[in-house]
Amino acid sequence: MSGPTENLILERLKAVKFPGYSRDIVSFGLVKELKVSGTDVFVRLQVATTNPSIPETLKRDTEGILRETPGISSTKVVIDITNPPDVATPAQTGASEIAGVKYVIAVASGKGGVGKSTVAANLAGALSLAGQRTGLCDCDIYGPSISLMFGAVHEQPMATSDNIIIPIERYGIKLMSMGSLLDDTSPAILRGPMVTRATQQFLRQVDWSGLDYLVLDLPPGTGDIQLTIVQTVALSGALIVTTPQEVALIDARKASTMFAKVNVPVLGLVENMSYFVSPTDGQRFDIFGSGGGAREANRLGVPLLGQIPIDLQTREAGDRGMPVVLEKPKGPIASVFLAMVDLLRQQVEIS
Repeated sequence: MSGPTENLILERLKAVKFPGYSRDIVSFGLVKELKVSGTDVFVRLQVATTNPSIPETLKRDTEGILRETPGISSTKVVIDITNPPDVATPAQTGASEIAGVKYVIAVASGKGGVGKSTVAANLAGALSLAGQRTGLCDCDIYGPSISLMFGAVHEQPMATSDNIIIPIERYGIKLMSMGSLLDDTSPAILRGPMVTRATQQFLRQVDWSGLDYLVLDLPPGTGDIQLTIVQTVALSGALIVTTPQEVALIDARKASTMFAKVNVPVLGLVENMSYFVSPTDGQRFDIFGSGGGAREANRLGVPLLGQIPIDLQTREAGDRGMPVVLEKPKGPIASVFLAMVDLLRQQVEIS
């Protein structure tokens, strides 16, 4: 009786999902050793966690899949448990948590025009689709766009008698944006100290309680607002949004360096406008070049969390007031963001 091949075993192990995630143990890179000797199979997994139920579940599910695989007579599954990296509580001097929020993720970019707010809006939507209670704070005081992308331009938040702001809610996501406080033509004319105060109000005087994730859409660059946030808010990590060309990557490095200086972990790089696929013949065009995001992520020593194409439906959905991941949750763009969420949650939550 001939035994199964290693490739067959790996394919079978893709049916084993990490507890609470849509991704499998193979794509998560948890399979560290696989040996097939005739009809005997040995699998070694490695998981970073302090939760004893996770390795127990993985061992049970892995053994179950192997028992159901034809040609296997005996199995042995070993799980090595390591301590997870402490990314959820970064050592930021003077920084404190936001009341009622488990994890705070900053979405940043070194320069404008790379689609950072679109990424932040769809990231929040994907977290919500993944079952996470999610909020989105538009920290771009001068150029707010989150209220437009969620169809909340003309809805102002209310406040309690204790001056606690009740955030607007759209599609199950809590929102706060200067765009909901001003009309379409009114600019936010504020000097540095007033901008800092407004940012702190958005973070500290808004009722964000009961959230698993609060996504912060930072303005581009490394100015007053960014410094206020990284110095006062205990961030779980940051995502850097860039496009593939060098002119954007130069500024992405500056944003990454800013977070490194204050001990905020960069969870990964997101390459937006990565490519364009012609709707007529399916031909791919690398309009802004190719490979820049992957090279930069490798240089920074962080994951490339996703490559998001230039997509007409993404733009149209945002203009209509509903992020494309929520408008088309089974579509190709949603799949990119949901995979991104899996990678992000693996870094932040598995503890």
